[in-house]
Amino acid sequence: MAVFELEATEEDAGDRLDVVLCRHLLGVSRSVAKALVAEGVARVEGRAVKKSYVVRPGDRISIDRLPGPRDFVAAPDPSFELTVLKETEEYVVIEKAPGVPSHPLQAGEVGTVAGALVARYPEMRDVGYSRREPGILHRLDTYTSGVMLAARTPGSFERLRRELTGGQIEKRYLARCIGDVTAPRLLDLPIAGDPRDRRRVRVCRDPREAKRLDAKPARTEILRSAPAPFGSLVELRANRARRHQVRVHLAALGHPLLGDALYGGPAEGSPGHHLLHASAIRVDGELIQSNPWKYGQFAS
Repeated sequence: MAVFELEATEEDAGDRLDVVLCRHLLGVSRSVAKALVAEGVARVEGRAVKKSYVVRPGDRISIDRLPGPRDFVAAPDPSFELTVLKETEEYVVIEKAPGVPSHPLQAGEVGTVAGALVARYPEMRDVGYSRREPGILHRLDTYTSGVMLAARTPGSFERLRRELTGGQIEKRYLARCIGDVTAPRLLDLPIAGDPRDRRRVRVCRDPREAKRLDAKPARTEILRSAPAPFGSLVELRANRARRHQVRVHLAALGHPLLGDALYGGPAEGSPGHHLLHASAIRVDGELIQSNPWKYGQFAS
């Protein structure tokens, strides 16, 4: 029995099967996708195909089994400059620039926050959700800039993880989006993975759809909004932000982020990627802020 199925779209047409698999299977590398095709695990219309197979619209693609989780030690990268906003014996708060990955996707990869952290704080090596995410309590998308929190000891990781999942750690964001955004406003819209595109999540307004897709609760508060070129500059709070939550909530409201092609945001007014900045985090009662203006993309 297939564990994953999809119907190829016009977007997929003309691409090799391994490329399409990378597009729809979150976290699957090109090499792993090629292996799935070569081993006959990935099938088209129920049949194994050559690795050179080019996908056509309407092709029904299935996978008999998904690759198991891969973990590895993040390679220390002392050459990568780390901007530390606050450092204690228990944790650090750092600032990530846009375009920098939170963690590596393959062994030996450098240029990530994880590599910089483990180089500066080697005690983080065995702390966290996985070895490739040393100490990291919450990730940011590659093109989302701003604050990240990382723990230095197993005990502090567990404490901060409980507070984070319990919504006790405040997290604020700045976003540049299209249109005139009304504020203040609360978006209480459950979200789930998009079964047609593993790169995306989707808002589930219909309770039946939410149940079918196992949608999770998601609350985003729009605190303030001000006019900005091509739309609005918006401050938001999402203490328990799930993957792509702010992006998909604003898109569902009709105000996608500038440059966020995945959720319908226009390229005009962006530097080629979505404009979202994790602007502040409150830990142990202290609000630690990041300066978004240094990147030049949030100035109005």
